[in-house]
Amino acid sequence: MRYFLVLLFGIGISGSALAQNGTQISAKVLDAKTLKPIVAVVVSIQNTNFTQLTNSEGTVVFESIPPADYLVLFHSQGYKDALFPITVENTLAFDLGTILLELDQVAEQQAAVIQLFEDDLTDDNSSSENTSGLLQSSRDAFQQAAAFNWGQARFRIRGLDSENANTMINGITMNKIYDGRPQWNNWGGLNDATRNQEFSIGTTPSDYTFGGILGTQEINTRASLYRTGSRITVSATNTNYSWRIMGTYASGMSNSGWAYVISAGKRYAEEGHFEGTTYDANSLFLSIEKRINDRNSVNITGFYTPNERGKNSPNTKEVNTLTSKNYNSYWGYQNGKIRNARVKTIEEPIVMLNHYFKINDHTNLNSAVMYQFGKIGNSNIDYQNANSPDPAYFRKMPSYYTALYGADKGEFSGDFIPDYDNAEQNRIAFLANQQIDWEAMYRANQNPVTDAGSNIIGYEPAQSHYVWYEDRNDDKTIAVNSNFNSQLSENLIVNAGISFRDFNSHNYQKLLDLLGGAFFEDIDGFYSGTQAQSDLNNPNRQVKTGDRYGYNYNFTATVLEAFSQFRFSYNTIDFYLAQSFSKTNYQREGLYKNGIYETISFGKSQKLNFENFGFKGGILFKISGKQSLNFNAAHLTKAPNLRNSFSNARLNNTIVSGLESETLNSLDATYVFRTPKLKARVTAYYSTIKDATKISFFYAEGIFDNEAGYTNTNAFVSQTLTHLDRKNTGAELSFEYQLSATLKTTFSAAYGQFIFDSNPNVSINNDAVATTENTNPSFDFGTAFLKNYKQAGMPQQAYSLGLEYRDPKYWWIAPNVNYLAENYIDVSPVSRTNRFYTNPASGFPFPEATPERAAELLKQEQFDAVILLNLIGGKSWRIKGKYLGLFASINNVLDSKYKTGGYEQARNANFRQLNQDVSSGTPSFGNKYFYGYGRTYFVNLNFSF
Repeated sequence: MRYFLVLLFGIGISGSALAQNGTQISAKVLDAKTLKPIVAVVVSIQNTNFTQLTNSEGTVVFESIPPADYLVLFHSQGYKDALFPITVENTLAFDLGTILLELDQVAEQQAAVIQLFEDDLTDDNSSSENTSGLLQSSRDAFQQAAAFNWGQARFRIRGLDSENANTMINGITMNKIYDGRPQWNNWGGLNDATRNQEFSIGTTPSDYTFGGILGTQEINTRASLYRTGSRITVSATNTNYSWRIMGTYASGMSNSGWAYVISAGKRYAEEGHFEGTTYDANSLFLSIEKRINDRNSVNITGFYTPNERGKNSPNTKEVNTLTSKNYNSYWGYQNGKIRNARVKTIEEPIVMLNHYFKINDHTNLNSAVMYQFGKIGNSNIDYQNANSPDPAYFRKMPSYYTALYGADKGEFSGDFIPDYDNAEQNRIAFLANQQIDWEAMYRANQNPVTDAGSNIIGYEPAQSHYVWYEDRNDDKTIAVNSNFNSQLSENLIVNAGISFRDFNSHNYQKLLDLLGGAFFEDIDGFYSGTQAQSDLNNPNRQVKTGDRYGYNYNFTATVLEAFSQFRFSYNTIDFYLAQSFSKTNYQREGLYKNGIYETISFGKSQKLNFENFGFKGGILFKISGKQSLNFNAAHLTKAPNLRNSFSNARLNNTIVSGLESETLNSLDATYVFRTPKLKARVTAYYSTIKDATKISFFYAEGIFDNEAGYTNTNAFVSQTLTHLDRKNTGAELSFEYQLSATLKTTFSAAYGQFIFDSNPNVSINNDAVATTENTNPSFDFGTAFLKNYKQAGMPQQAYSLGLEYRDPKYWWIAPNVNYLAENYIDVSPVSRTNRFYTNPASGFPFPEATPERAAELLKQEQFDAVILLNLIGGKSWRIKGKYLGLFASINNVLDSKYKTGGYEQARNANFRQLNQDVSSGTPSFGNKYFYGYGRTYFVNLNFSF
């Protein structure tokens, strides 16, 4: 980060050069605990061009400051900001004296909450996490509330997820090319090693990249930037993991020009907050820097964070009523130990080489090379000629019998004929067998061995009906980046950068465990003949543990990006202009000749090419030393991510019809008021994302009609939405007031309207009707009437009120109460098409499908608002020059039960089926929900020396 601070130093020089006669201002900055000087503290006179860095003695001196009233801000990573008012008169010198900066506990807060984001809600085997971007240690009260207080309810800043923010490490973009999101677990458990961070919010300028409309997060691991010393941390919690231990040592820069940092940690749980959610993660980090001379330095960074965790299931209201909000159907006991069927495993080491080149006092060129490799696996149970092993499978629930209707009678629906006796038997059986029966699957995979008297004397492996497998991605990414920044004049700073990424991904199904059997057939049990074959080049294979089967293909992609940025700074106004260009290529290569898609599955697909651009700019009006007004705007296009470019990549090379780049627009306006006692910010924003594409998979019944000539109306299908537009508007409020030297109050508010702003086109790909003649069985379902439906999976309103007491004896406590509202279910697009009203048996509309009843059935469910009371606090001790810190938090003190997300099941895809299911009062295919944590705690003890 120091090369960035050099720019600030340069700005300070240019600012002082503008002044004609004035006063000298000086100060000395010390650590409040150790009373040692703090180097490279950014000291700025607010709303002016005057900025300096403290030297090796912790001192800073401003020359020739004109007479006026000012606010002087002291900012350093890991410390609380300090803000002081001064009145400059025509005197020779003004000494602020000694400034003591206190360590900030935000890092511990971030450690306490970041685990909440490590569970991805969807179960689509995505390579990365669908979490809110910019978990950050910002001093802004709103940003802290968003991450630490509202994060547990899946709040997203401005309604945007992480693919709209750039996450970078040492200048290299870490967002995955596959889905555009960062994989947080690649550096999970390395909190101390990733403390050096810089942020830009929204479309404000960044020194490292053009950025997304949500912002940019830059993590810097240059070894010389770390505070010298050691730190050991021990934590206990009842969230994803049970305990954590972590140790970090930073050598500082030696006289011989070497610096290094090493960090290691482990997190573990036999069972997390939700039933059966195991957790095991290890972390190792190493950074070594060699200062070649005053102008050149090289740094090598490596981190390796293998981790695996058991997932938890979304459940219907029926399942949760019979069990609990923490119920998880993905696990069962085997030999007395928890075994989760759906485990996410990540093992992707990363190595980076950085070169820092100080061309002159005003110009820097920083370059980087990264290589990332490894695997991501998402496990599950596969089965053939057998019943579903899922204990909460719909046929095993009471509702399967209480929602029964007779056969259709001509143009009218059948009679309601609930079978309460069998429903009660299902209820009793489910409550007695709520978890996966691993032992039963082992028995099903073996044949009994009998003696001469036909007595069973043992069992021998047979063809497996059940196996445990994983959807596997083996990825390799090479990235190179070069970033140039220079202060060309007193008022102009130029940033420019270019990067290239090459991505290769091998995707396949891997058999992990035959579950006691001898082999498994590499066929699709839903089909027969050649269509059942996974690979016609190797038909009728019998696969065993470690073999690939089912699907097998490669993805390749390259991305070239470049940007330039011009930042102008004057006494009363700052403004900037930035532009970007990117070129993206995608291609799929099928390694299996699938029996369903014999002619379009094997070999390379057409290559996809996208060229994109972006423009953004902003202006800052410095009204006074206390007030400023900021406007930002951006217009850019973005290539669709790789995941949404191929309609059914596992089985064929088909490209999404009508695929095009997304168009993004963003506007925001911010008013800031800052005094030593009061800090306030108000922001209004508007953003749109147009022409997005989204692919999902589900099992559907009754969506194909006889007009198409097919009688098989039940199928596992892929659904593609194109020309999907989103519109996000809202406002943010941050308020912080220092009531006294020890007492502070904060208030934050977020009000948003996040809606779909178009009626996208829906197409359904049904493998069941593919033939040699019909190699692209994609059906155009027309328009889905989604406009003005709410975007799902996040509160659109959030409010937080907090009080913080900090005692002079270095202990503190801070309760806060939060109100979160307007969170909605994820709706089924296929149910919002005109096909929803058509009887697949006759091709005519359902006569009972009135507009009024359809509106009731298709009304988007809004979750109940939730109140969350949180309590955090800590204490620190200085013991013989060493530092001991304790941090503790209790989230959701009142143990509120609340939904964080969910989705409509698309299985009932026509009016009659959905109406009958809902009208029964006990729907078999009701909405599925994810729930937030109940009362949780986090205790963190760290020792620095």
